[in-house]
Amino acid sequence: MPLVDMPLAELVNYQGCNPKPSDFESFWDTSIAEMRALTGDVTLVPVSTACKGAEMFELWFTGVGGARVFAKYLRPKGAKNCPAVVQFHGYTANSGDWSDKLNWVANGFAVAALDCRGQGGRSEDVGGVKGNTHNGHIIRGLAEGPEKLLFRSIFLDCAQLARIVMNFDEVDSTRVGATGGSQGGGLTVACAALEPNIKRAVPVFPFLSDYKRVWDMDLDVGAYAELRTYLRYYDPRHENIDEVWQKLGYIDIQHLAPRIKAEILMALGLVDTITPPSTCFAAYNKITSKKDVKIYPDFGHEGLPGFNDLTYEFLSGM
Repeated sequence: MPLVDMPLAELVNYQGCNPKPSDFESFWDTSIAEMRALTGDVTLVPVSTACKGAEMFELWFTGVGGARVFAKYLRPKGAKNCPAVVQFHGYTANSGDWSDKLNWVANGFAVAALDCRGQGGRSEDVGGVKGNTHNGHIIRGLAEGPEKLLFRSIFLDCAQLARIVMNFDEVDSTRVGATGGSQGGGLTVACAALEPNIKRAVPVFPFLSDYKRVWDMDLDVGAYAELRTYLRYYDPRHENIDEVWQKLGYIDIQHLAPRIKAEILMALGLVDTITPPSTCFAAYNKITSKKDVKIYPDFGHEGLPGFNDLTYEFLSGM
């Protein structure tokens, strides 16, 4: 097996290197309070479907900053007291097709799949920052301060969507899970951290973790390329690089991970050069709730054989 990161014996003890801001906990406590104060202004627009066993809806709500946020919502016809799963998509993509969620509905689940602001779906990006806004959501708002970081808003959208689903009459609020891969994996960690009533969560090779480690490994390419873009344009001599890592620390999921109360099942590949294993372990090793990780030694940032089935079984056991 080729080695692209630390040996596994070191990974299981790795604690990350991106700094955590001193006011991180109060920052997120204040952010959560802002989100919870919103009414949400939730609307459900029925969607016609040929599927006889499901009801489908366009779900809209108002998130922080006044953005209208979109998600697909499906539930079994006549659902009562059903479990639910909230799904999060990969970077720049969207919530996917309606039909790929029907396996959950067939098993009695309600499903909500978020469209992240400003990416490939229908959610609104209200903007309001200077500088780069093209293909650079990690660094979006970095020059303005932590409250303007776009992923602050997206993290809160994830938690808000989970709360909305938990409050639907047909949903058993004690049996709500979350899952996603890559960016969706990072958002799954954030959702479980910011909404403590998530029961189980399945993050797959989570993105948005341990930014400085990505930089140190010279893997600020692909999904993390905007780190290099930002430094080249805005700090070419690295005079303020420590401040950059501090600011990014506010949206580093490894620092949110200790808040998680949900049971966690994670998966990752040891030759992943998109979300390096050490960055995933930086988050995983800080989770204090019940947890397990499935390791694929010869796999990178790709489909992991059998893990969709494990996810289905794990969340079905809520």
